[in-house]
Amino acid sequence: MSKLDQILVLDPPVDLKFKGPFTDVVTTNLKLRNPSDRKVCFKVKTTAPRRYCVRPNSGVIDPGATVIISVMLQPFDYDPNEKSKHKFMVQTIFAPSTVSDMDSLWKDAKPDDLMDSKLRCVFELPSENDKNDVEATKAAPVMNSAKADSSAAMVPASASVDDTEMKKVLEKCKRLQAEMSKLVDENRQLKDDGIRMRKIPRSDHMASNSTSLLGREASTASLPSLLVVIAAIFIGFFLGKFIL
Repeated sequence: MSKLDQILVLDPPVDLKFKGPFTDVVTTNLKLRNPSDRKVCFKVKTTAPRRYCVRPNSGVIDPGATVIISVMLQPFDYDPNEKSKHKFMVQTIFAPSTVSDMDSLWKDAKPDDLMDSKLRCVFELPSENDKNDVEATKAAPVMNSAKADSSAAMVPASASVDDTEMKKVLEKCKRLQAEMSKLVDENRQLKDDGIRMRKIPRSDHMASNSTSLLGREASTASLPSLLVVIAAIFIGFFLGKFIL
């Protein structure tokens, strides 16, 4: 046992509490405050060095300064029926005027110059409210990502339906425009043919008409009456198509 009282003020002073679940690293902080007017060297020790990671585990605290120690408990299978026997000890000594080698300082230190404080480790399981808060916190990003994914999936689907309908409408419009252009060209061709026929000299026109009439009469006279009826039907069909 050291003869000097601990000069540092520890927070927490007695227990280091670790709150589970212990499936991941659990960190708790230990504050060391130096209320004196001298520099103080400190070192943190534990009875279970493989189970904890301490940063920083040693150093020097200036007068009136505070150092925060992070104590990280490694993941393990927690048994609530098993009591924790892990302990920590904060060992301190007043720093000499010059500190060159910390290892030599602690090795050569006299027991009467050492001060120490012991803390025990306490493991706590989260309460039901804490569990609900943790689960809600974990579930919130999942729900948000699910909503984002569903909305992202719905937008392209509706867009694809609209695009398909628009393509169909555009194709129909293109077909109608092509048919209209074809009809316009045919109508223009008919008008051009009529204009050319009007410009032909009357004598040539009459001669050609008389020649065509003589040919038609000769051909008509030689065709049976049935062929004449069929020819008349075809002529009426084509005339109706051009007029319409």
